[in-house]
Amino acid sequence: MTAQTHVPSLLSRAGAVSALTLATVAGTMLAPGAASEAEAATLSVRALKIAESKKGSPYMYGATGPHRFDCSGLTLYSFKKAGKKLARTAQAQYNQTQHVSPSSRRKGDLVFFHSGRYVYHVGIYAGNGRIWHSPKTGSLVRLERIWSRSVLYGRVR
Repeated sequence: MTAQTHVPSLLSRAGAVSALTLATVAGTMLAPGAASEAEAATLSVRALKIAESKKGSPYMYGATGPHRFDCSGLTLYSFKKAGKKLARTAQAQYNQTQHVSPSSRRKGDLVFFHSGRYVYHVGIYAGNGRIWHSPKTGSLVRLERIWSRSVLYGRVR
């Protein structure tokens, strides 16, 4: 075979790739307002870094920053600074997120602690079974291992 006989084959392959790319891009255009996987991951990692930057900030019930936080106040503040508005309470944030399985969790996902159907605490997943959170009165924003099996995961979009 000569180089000329490979040209149509290469063009048809390039055309197929271009069609797939166009279909993928068009698919994201069909759902306005929906973040792509990459955009959601970038947003979540930015929020994670913002929460990390608040290490040592004191807990204060009802506080949403920038110097004091309760649990959902820290997640609200972190995602707001990253460019996404969240609901105020842990339960409302859980209701707002795309629920993901423990095996699908990734850095920047929200970790919700629950008792039955009641969500009572939230933090931001940092990887390796740890979260950034603002635990309780008298404590500081910190990185801590997940201490319970009664957790649910949510991805902010």
